[in-house]
Amino acid sequence: LVLGAVGLALLIRGTLFQAFYIPSPSMEPTLHGCSGCNNDRILVNKLSYKLHAIHRGDIVVFETPPGEENNAIKDLVKRVIALPGETIEARGDRVWITQVGHTQAQQLDEPYVNKQCIATHQVAQNLHKTTIPAGYYFVMGDNRCESHDSRAFGAIKGSSIVGRAFVRIWPPSRFKF
Repeated sequence: LVLGAVGLALLIRGTLFQAFYIPSPSMEPTLHGCSGCNNDRILVNKLSYKLHAIHRGDIVVFETPPGEENNAIKDLVKRVIALPGETIEARGDRVWITQVGHTQAQQLDEPYVNKQCIATHQVAQNLHKTTIPAGYYFVMGDNRCESHDSRAFGAIKGSSIVGRAFVRIWPPSRFKF
């Protein structure tokens, strides 16, 4: 019975769901994380992107890009900002997206961004006009002042995405889908 339970748990972790903790403040205020604190923990659905496309605004877990490896952190958690074929740029403290098939850039509505960071820094201004290649995604943290993201390492391969965060499970007081 115990062997069967362990086997089932490993099967679920390997194919359906996996728990991850947030090791840094890069996703605040949505997800909390810091050195030596009670970091948020999330469950990631590893199957969802086999059933549907990745959407802008999804919070994803992905393998750390080549050249960005850190022995303590194997996977990163960020929000999808731009999709394959789209063009992304920043003007001042705002992100602009030109969707595939459109000629006019539209300001991205980002209610999840750390407002205090945006108010005190024009953190998006270092983002030059970039077109995202096929099969790649541009990801950024919600706390742009504290996030090492696609602005530093470029767009990520879709194949490096582990899955979509769908529920915060820890601490219990912050449980939320």
